[in-house]
Amino acid sequence: MFQKLLLAAITIMGTIYIFFIPSDPVGFKIFMKLIPMALIILFALTTRTLFSRTYKRIVIMGLFVSMIADGVLYWFMIGLITFFIAHIFYIVAFRHMARKPMPIWAAILLILYGVGMAIWLAGSQFTTGQNVLGIAIIAYICVITTMGWMAIRTRMPLAITGALLFIFSDSVLAIDRFVYTIPYRDALVMVSYYAAQAFIATSIGSRVVKYSVNRNNLIR
Repeated sequence: MFQKLLLAAITIMGTIYIFFIPSDPVGFKIFMKLIPMALIILFALTTRTLFSRTYKRIVIMGLFVSMIADGVLYWFMIGLITFFIAHIFYIVAFRHMARKPMPIWAAILLILYGVGMAIWLAGSQFTTGQNVLGIAIIAYICVITTMGWMAIRTRMPLAITGALLFIFSDSVLAIDRFVYTIPYRDALVMVSYYAAQAFIATSIGSRVVKYSVNRNNLIR
C-alpha cells in the first residue's frame, strides 16, 4: 500500500511541477522540481529487491546524482556533467544485471541513433565554433547510448523502458536547445524524464531468473 501511495504522490507532484509551477521565482521552481525525484528515491529505498542488493544500491546512487543534476541544470554544463555521472552509475548497475548479448537489431538502432544525433547536434556546434560544447555533446551521447545498451542486455522490461524514456527525454531537450524549438518541450521532457526515473527505480523489484550450475534448478 505504501508503494502505491508513493507512486500516486510522484504522479501528483510531477503533474503539479510540470503544468502548474511558474518559471519565477527560479529557486521555488527548482525546489518543486526536486520533490518528485526525492519521492522516487524514497520509492527505490523502500522497494524490496528480489535479486541483487548491489543493483539496488547503485541505482539509488544514480537517482540521487540525477536529483542533484536537476538542481544544477540551470547552469547547463554543470548539469550536463552531473547527469553524465548519473548515467555512469546506471551503466554500472545495468552491467551488473546484464545476462544476454545485445540483439543485433537493437545494436544497429542504437548505433544509428548515436551517430545520427552526434552528427546533427554536435555538428551544429562545430559549425559555429563551439568546439568544447560539441565534444561534450558527443561524450554525453556516447554515455546515454551505452546506458541504453546495457539496459537492453539486462532483459528487464522496466529497466529497458526507463532507459529508452531517458534517451527520449534527453533527445527532445537537446534538439530543442541546439537545433530548433519543439512545441510543448517542457511537458515532453519532464513527463518522460520522471517516468524514466520511476521505471528504473521500480526495476529494483524486478523478478530476475538465472540458471545455476544445474540447469534444472532456477535461482530467482
